[in-house]
Amino acid sequence: MASYDYDLFVIGGGSGGVRAGRVAASLGKRVAVAEEYRFGGTCVIRGCVPKKLFVYASQFAEHFEDSAGYGWTVQTPEFDWRTLIANKDKEINRLEAAYRSGLGNAKAEMIDSRAVLVDDHYVRIVAEDRVVSAETILIATGGRPNPHDALPGHEHCISSNEAFDLPVLPRSIAIEGGGYIAVEFANIFHGLGVETTLIYRGKEILSRFDMDVRRALHEEMEKKGIRILCQTVAIGVDKTSGGLAVHLNSGDTIQVEQMMLALGRLPNTEGLGLEAAGVETGKTGEIVVDEFSRTSVGNIYAIGDVTNRVQLTPVAIHEAMCLVDTLFRGKPTSPDHDTIATAVFSQPEIGTVGLSEDAASTQFDELEIYLARFRPMRHTLSGRDERMVMKLVVDGKSRKVIGAHILGPDAGEMAQLLGIPIKAGLTKDDFDRTMALHPSAAEELVTMYQQTYRVKNGERV
Repeated sequence: MASYDYDLFVIGGGSGGVRAGRVAASLGKRVAVAEEYRFGGTCVIRGCVPKKLFVYASQFAEHFEDSAGYGWTVQTPEFDWRTLIANKDKEINRLEAAYRSGLGNAKAEMIDSRAVLVDDHYVRIVAEDRVVSAETILIATGGRPNPHDALPGHEHCISSNEAFDLPVLPRSIAIEGGGYIAVEFANIFHGLGVETTLIYRGKEILSRFDMDVRRALHEEMEKKGIRILCQTVAIGVDKTSGGLAVHLNSGDTIQVEQMMLALGRLPNTEGLGLEAAGVETGKTGEIVVDEFSRTSVGNIYAIGDVTNRVQLTPVAIHEAMCLVDTLFRGKPTSPDHDTIATAVFSQPEIGTVGLSEDAASTQFDELEIYLARFRPMRHTLSGRDERMVMKLVVDGKSRKVIGAHILGPDAGEMAQLLGIPIKAGLTKDDFDRTMALHPSAAEELVTMYQQTYRVKNGERV
């Protein structure tokens, strides 16, 4: 039997790779985790965590305005971008240290270097120019922003990576994209006082979300002053003395200080030695895996965004735990990617779990739709003209709640809790039997007794 340096060698120190490495090491396995940038990965270093901190920062402008209706007098507030960046960096440094501490306490070896496959059992540590062997190799290198090389002038633009560390907050910005990253950053920059334009090629932003919350968010963003250009694309970006000239397919040109591209993310597989090891990849470079996250090479596995299954941090962590069960606990476990709660931290935010109305109508013959639009109680005294949307999608035959969609304050928190009953397959009758918590916005979820309309064979009736 061959002898290897490690039982498990992990390439990538993000949330998925660190979780797999830490738990495997705690089971007594010889584990190494190699990371070429910073431990914590996209989510912790330049993704969800700093993004949420920026969201909080951008909300204070409205909080100051709203406080007047509740009797508060606030002198003209001032925002300092450099203070936000410095405090964000302190928190990111703390979290990275926690990731390293977790691996160290589990006795996993940390390697601060890029690692490249030599073959199916050997890995080259680039910074040290040495080769090590492993019985099992896990690739968890995540993804990166699509640079949109086809756009003339793309080199003048930033991605979400650079947005977290801009030396100066721009006075104006154009953001191309209509997914959650583009929408969230449009709200962030607008909330911080930046003149913001969102450019999207589709008919409506957030294409994979329920149409009612998509349209409602679009309306609320425009009411706040964010300019949204749908069915529009940038065809070129020129550098000017005052910033950038963004040329649009409509024939218009807009002048901005900064341009951000948020046009999807690509799997981080370039230069990993996948061909040398015989690992199969897909059309966008994603690593092809089976139901147990095994690649085309029997002892090489892949999890997280690099597989392009579901690009969410909790999913990568879940896949890591399933992998540990499969490899080291004798319990072959495939990841469950069904009914995943998610949020868009826009302003107002979206929380959603399960099927949208459009998606459900292709799978079920008959649907019951429960839809409520109302002014949240927190805005009654503030005077803010902002509406909340709550929607339940119900299978007309079984009466199971198969989708829930919320636009409004704390929507993400509600979606996480709604994930439990929807995952459990509870029915609308179960929701109706649940006592309301008053006064709260969430009580609407258990008091929508009268259906708004039905959908039969894909048509609203």
